[in-house]
Amino acid sequence: MRQIALNIMIAILWVLFQDEDAFHFQTFIVGYVIGIMIIYLLHKFFNQEFYPKKVWVSFKFLVVYLYQLLTSTVSIMNYVLFKAPKMNPGLIRYETKLNTDWQVAFLTILIIITPGSTVIHVNRNPNLFLIHAIDITEKEKKSLLKSIKQYEELIMEVTK
Repeated sequence: MRQIALNIMIAILWVLFQDEDAFHFQTFIVGYVIGIMIIYLLHKFFNQEFYPKKVWVSFKFLVVYLYQLLTSTVSIMNYVLFKAPKMNPGLIRYETKLNTDWQVAFLTILIIITPGSTVIHVNRNPNLFLIHAIDITEKEKKSLLKSIKQYEELIMEVTK
């Protein structure tokens, strides 16, 4: 957060030092790019990771989540319209590597808002999730566990 604030401050100062009579967005963008270069050179002194990397990871997380949401929604529509009698609902156990309470809560929320699955119980001692899935055939179970694993890796990358 300090790096972003510093970058915006550098961009504003760049606009002010350009001796222009009005605020020009192009000048602000040039100042922002100059600020990114300065912060890259000095980011080791912040004891933090270079912030555009966090922005990239957050963007990647959003894209992965939207993709998962879209594919699972299409999958649920397929089940409701064509495979309702063939559904095989059941429970799946998943052990996570996430440590903090808010990471576990975030993963729980991501599982819940993805159609076709919901978290029934979270055990914090061995970090075990009990998940209800609309279909637990091997193919669907593997797909769900892959999605959850991907969420987990992205959460660990964002919080690193």
